[in-house]
Amino acid sequence: MKKSDREIMEILEAFDSTECAHSAGELAGVDPKTVRRYVAARDSGAPVTGPGRRPRIIDEHLPKIEEWVERSSGKARADVIHARLLGLGFTGTERTTRRAVAEAKAAWRAGNRRTYRPWISEPGLWLQFDWGQGPRVAGPDGKLRATLLFCAWVAWSRFRVVIPTWDQTLPSLVACLDATLRTIGGVPAYVLTDNAKTVTIDHVAGVPVCHPELVKVARHYGTTVHTCVPFDPESKGGTEATVKIAKADLVPTEANLGEQYASFSELEAACGEFMAKVNGRKHRESARIPEQALAVERSRLHTLPSAPHTMALGLARTVGTDQTIRYNSVRYSTPPGWSVPRCGSASPGPSSSSSLTWPRYRSPRPGRTGGPGWSRSPGTPPPPRATLGSSLLTTRTIPRSRTAHPGHPSPGHAPTPRPRSWPWAMVPARGWSRPPRPGPCGSGPRWLMRSSSRP
Repeated sequence: MKKSDREIMEILEAFDSTECAHSAGELAGVDPKTVRRYVAARDSGAPVTGPGRRPRIIDEHLPKIEEWVERSSGKARADVIHARLLGLGFTGTERTTRRAVAEAKAAWRAGNRRTYRPWISEPGLWLQFDWGQGPRVAGPDGKLRATLLFCAWVAWSRFRVVIPTWDQTLPSLVACLDATLRTIGGVPAYVLTDNAKTVTIDHVAGVPVCHPELVKVARHYGTTVHTCVPFDPESKGGTEATVKIAKADLVPTEANLGEQYASFSELEAACGEFMAKVNGRKHRESARIPEQALAVERSRLHTLPSAPHTMALGLARTVGTDQTIRYNSVRYSTPPGWSVPRCGSASPGPSSSSSLTWPRYRSPRPGRTGGPGWSRSPGTPPPPRATLGSSLLTTRTIPRSRTAHPGHPSPGHAPTPRPRSWPWAMVPARGWSRPPRPGPCGSGPRWLMRSSSRP
């Protein structure tokens, strides 16, 4: 039975008065062994009220166990260590070894724990984004499809943006980035994310190689894309926390009593309500409302381009000389008056189907025939932004290359074949008259002389 602090004080006082464990035990009313135990603990400098530790059979092997745990960075298995201890003459059980290994691992983790410090960012400097698994939403065929949540976090103002998507391809990433930048009203100096294949294509000597298309996107918006340390999500903890709270509120579970979304538009509305809730309340860490802090930070952001990047509208397609683009092995006509340069796009829109879009771009400067946008014929006004909805999309067996836009030039009759050789022209069924026979021998080409010698 453990003694109280007052009883321990009386035991030590009795021993100091008599200097005899037997006499002190009689005065304090305890066993002499109890007096010797408390006196020995006081003389050794150990806590008098702490539990006593008896010698164990594995004590002589503890330095070796600590060495193996240190060498393996705290990952060594207890059964492997026990097998090695048996070879060193240990006679105890595996249970004793497991207890000693658990204590050694706990001590190693306590001494090698990661150290954190508050990150205070400058206004308009950093934006972080990441992807999270969203709820399953019914597609156009009625089957449930997986969705993704694009989560962005502005470091200084703690402003959060959540956008649902169907995939995390490069066009979807650029479209979400463009929507995020237009939501916050500017472009930060740096954008931080993880090492996805849409961002980093390779690592050379530990240095990440950014995707070339994403480099063009960053140059268009005037920012720089950085990636965090591989396999270290804690290096971008702001967006990781955004993904966690977004999934906790938007993904239906038994904990939040959420119901299944009937359509993708309902998920978009739920994301908007979530953003209004988290950005309109006071942040626990900064003690500021993110919406009000963003209004202050917006003055430090770079100016946002008026036109989005081409990839934000979808997959870029080249407009051929026949004024058509090819999407999923099917040709679609483009607005009349536009030709050759690259700008038609095919993008999976916010709905569950795809669409073809023709954005309105400026014509090239005088004296230039190319450029980033479509070129148009002189005198032809630029058409407004047009979209070919999913109802007009088709398959390769049912082409729609001439009905997408009214007034698209089309031939009025079938092409008329022309003869390319003398035997072909001699057939009366082709509808051509027989040409005159060649002149005397040696006055024409050899093939003409050979054909004229036939009966």
